[in-house]
Amino acid sequence: MYLIEESQIPDAALPVARLRDHLRMGSGFVEDGLQDGLLGGFLRAAMAAVEARTGKALLVRDFLCSLHRWRDVTGQVLPIAPVRLVTQITLVDAFGAGAVVDAARYALVADGDAPKVVPMGGCLPSIPEHGSAELRFQAGLAEAFGDLPSDLAQAVMLLAAHYYEYRDETALGQGCMPFGVTSLIARYRPMRMGFGA
Repeated sequence: MYLIEESQIPDAALPVARLRDHLRMGSGFVEDGLQDGLLGGFLRAAMAAVEARTGKALLVRDFLCSLHRWRDVTGQVLPIAPVRLVTQITLVDAFGAGAVVDAARYALVADGDAPKVVPMGGCLPSIPEHGSAELRFQAGLAEAFGDLPSDLAQAVMLLAAHYYEYRDETALGQGCMPFGVTSLIARYRPMRMGFGA
């Protein structure tokens, strides 16, 4: 299974001015926007890191999930949440020819952690041998950054500022995330249960 972002967050949707204020950068100078591209890159990286840790898309955009077999023919869990809409399921054969599945044959079960596509009949349609299923859907918590829950927005700001402050540091450990960020996103992380729970 792999997940592809089919539409990206536009530059205009990134809260660059808010990050500039958060960093207490000088204002009123001719070169005020000189670092906007750099700040936008840190914001994108911070959002991607928060999304990876929480399993949640922050801003609404289109995704494509491709898989070679259903994990469970009675319902396929999608790899990111919250899913707002499944726009299309296509079955692709070994030669690359695709057949769109009738939308009446499946439904979305919305869930904050594990949304899934379920069949309207007994099971999901068969994936062709050596083929794949392509699920296109729209996912995200908010349409605009200002509409995100305040703790997630603050986590993005803190992490982007951390990336900015330590942009030349190469000795930080792999997966390093400041404590303030991890505590802000903790309640959004998917709960893992084992031992038959």
